[in-house]
Amino acid sequence: MASSERSAPLSIDEFKTAANVSRETLDRLKIYADILKKWNPRINLVSRRSLDDLWRRHMLDSIQLLEHYKPKSSPNDKNIWLDLGSGAGFPGLVLAIAGVENIHLVESDGRKCTFLREAARAAGAEVTVHNSRIEAIPPLGAGIISARALAPLSRLLSWAHPHLGDDGEILLLKGQDVDVELTEAAKCWNMTVRSIPSITDGSGSILQLSEISRV
Repeated sequence: MASSERSAPLSIDEFKTAANVSRETLDRLKIYADILKKWNPRINLVSRRSLDDLWRRHMLDSIQLLEHYKPKSSPNDKNIWLDLGSGAGFPGLVLAIAGVENIHLVESDGRKCTFLREAARAAGAEVTVHNSRIEAIPPLGAGIISARALAPLSRLLSWAHPHLGDDGEILLLKGQDVDVELTEAAKCWNMTVRSIPSITDGSGSILQLSEISRV
């Protein structure tokens, strides 16, 4: 995947090149995009302005996590990818459409869950949707946990840690305040941190967190 510095909206063809996805995956993402645009005025899934650059702001931003998908081969590993606060489906539903298996989407808003199920069905993506608060779900033992624009890091770790399997990791799409969040989280958590520049936002990053434990 390649970064782009242009401020003009990313076209579908430019997205395909940057994300390196198949024509079949692109067609399924188009179906998802169409449903998102249809539902958005009714339940406010994403900001209306962000839809003007949907393929960069939401699709490419989400699919950049695909490079970190490394299923484990042991039969004892559940290989669950748990996406917290899925909302409109970013990044979880995008990743499921792109081929990540066994994705669980957690969303407390029932209307958004209805959207997620309909979008997944139309795009041919297999996902498990949990209409629940994160803390109310029994521990899932996930190999990867993701979240995007959901909550400060300390709170996210409190929600995510009970669901993390052995040797699991957390992938978070974060903005410009990430260093402040890391400093605050270090007061309560030990973890190995890798910060990866976002390909869609010069001030953003992907936080890859592992070996997580409470202080």
